[in-house]
Amino acid sequence: MAQHTPAPTRICPDCDGFPAVAIDTGTLLDDGTRATLMVTCRRCHGTTAASAPVVQREHA
Repeated sequence: MAQHTPAPTRICPDCDGFPAVAIDTGTLLDDGTRATLMVTCRRCHGTTAASAPVVQREHA
């Protein structure tokens, strides 16, 4: 008889392992790049164990 693998546990019930995202605002900056907003999960605040470091570039 086959054994089934249980479903993996969720890292965070709100973000499901994607704690930080960059949202494009649609605005072009002077250097030609897009203005983005960094948003983190409200529950885990971007600190889940599986989260990768987020590189953020500051615009003047």
